[in-house]
Amino acid sequence: MKVIVVSDTHMPKKGKKFPNRFISELANADLIIHAGDWQTIEVYEELSRYGKVAGVYGNVDNQDIIVVTEEKKLIELEGFTIGVVHGHGEKKTTEKRALDAFTEEEVDCIIFGHSHIPLLRYFKKTLLFNPGSLTDKRKLPYFSFGILYIEKDIRAEHVFFQ
Repeated sequence: MKVIVVSDTHMPKKGKKFPNRFISELANADLIIHAGDWQTIEVYEELSRYGKVAGVYGNVDNQDIIVVTEEKKLIELEGFTIGVVHGHGEKKTTEKRALDAFTEEEVDCIIFGHSHIPLLRYFKKTLLFNPGSLTDKRKLPYFSFGILYIEKDIRAEHVFFQ
């Protein structure tokens, strides 16, 4: 199973269309997960043209996104539980807020966004994955998104591009 993971698209403010590198991966995705800050419903609608979309809302999303998503989401895939949350809030780091969002659940992976900083690491036995931003790299050298491969285990990778 191939899952495309994206966050912080901030469209149309930070980008008018999906980058070609991203579109090429969408063609054979089994699922698309968005970790918030879509900004408009048009991003959700455009992603839906490529396949099934699941996601959460972020701190800049408008009401149209809020009504079709959740603040946090649990997704079951191939026997694994994936938690998705944007990660915004006060105090603590984005990573810590993402971890705190799932203290009551057993999750194999937590996907989050908000910081625009790509992250891939384990906390104990939980894979933490922030895909970075597709359209707003801030001071980082590359834009990015992520791919989860789910088979006997969960493997994640970032795709970096100019």
